[in-house]
Amino acid sequence: KKRLFCRDQESSCCCCSQTSSTMPFQNRSSRTRPRTFLLVGIIMVLTVTIAAVLTAVLLANGRKETSMQLLQWKGRGTTKHLQEVILGRCYNYITTVNPELRDKDCQKIWETMQMAFIYKNPCNITTEDYQPLLDLASHPIPCNKSLFWSKTNDLVHRYTKTNHNFLTLEDTLLGYMADGVSWCGNPSSPGINYESCPKWSDCENNPSSVYWKMASKMFAEGACGVVQVMLNGSTDAGAFRSNSIFGSIEIFNLDPDKVSTVQIWLMQNIGGPPRESCTGHSITRLKSILEERNFNVSCEDNYRPVQLLQCASDPDHSDCRLCTNSVQ
Repeated sequence: KKRLFCRDQESSCCCCSQTSSTMPFQNRSSRTRPRTFLLVGIIMVLTVTIAAVLTAVLLANGRKETSMQLLQWKGRGTTKHLQEVILGRCYNYITTVNPELRDKDCQKIWETMQMAFIYKNPCNITTEDYQPLLDLASHPIPCNKSLFWSKTNDLVHRYTKTNHNFLTLEDTLLGYMADGVSWCGNPSSPGINYESCPKWSDCENNPSSVYWKMASKMFAEGACGVVQVMLNGSTDAGAFRSNSIFGSIEIFNLDPDKVSTVQIWLMQNIGGPPRESCTGHSITRLKSILEERNFNVSCEDNYRPVQLLQCASDPDHSDCRLCTNSVQ
């Protein structure tokens, strides 16, 4: 074949020989180049796809781990079905307990309450978080009806259920909705911690503490006329404790220009022990604090209407027989 194409055997054959040897290589190179580009493209697409999948998996695992990182506390977690509980109590209060508040927006109240703590560290709650809620749910208390208490939770609320002339904080809308309920948030998903919440002793600025302190302060500020306080004379720590809600917040937010008299009801448990009376050390200290703030103060041991209620639960006890004889 070389001889057929070569006219000048020395020069042309050389050229012919070169032509015959390079042309097949060029053809193969031209055919291989698109395949190389295609292969590189496929590899790049696969690399990007794998990287995207791995990134998505890592992010998903990260979110899952974050959502499971609930802060651990010593107290019980958020009450199950908290929204339904708060809404149900709110609607019941404004329709049956106090129909004068029928214009209150319970849905808005719940949403505002939720915004105060959801997705937040439960030790970093502020008064500003709850102020919108208090503005929505607060209402005036008639004069001469405010009843404060400390260490008499069960007794004082049994009394207000039978005698509607008095109202505790828990008989207001704010107290009625939250009484016995626990709630707190969590910085990660789902934003609410149903497993555990801080106790009062875990951290000062937890959702419950801030809520009840603000509500107690507002309840005291709204009191007028003659107010009552029911204390427990059978406790070891003394009937009046300066670190209680009443001793640290409510007593100092009573307005001397609105409140004329503070009546102390010092109740002994049926069967005792009678650890303190109206002349006891802590009651003397309480009287001194109130008098310095220009309140008139009176104290009565075992206020009779409340003692009769105590005896309804244990009428055969000797303390109740004495109570009955004194009434007769």
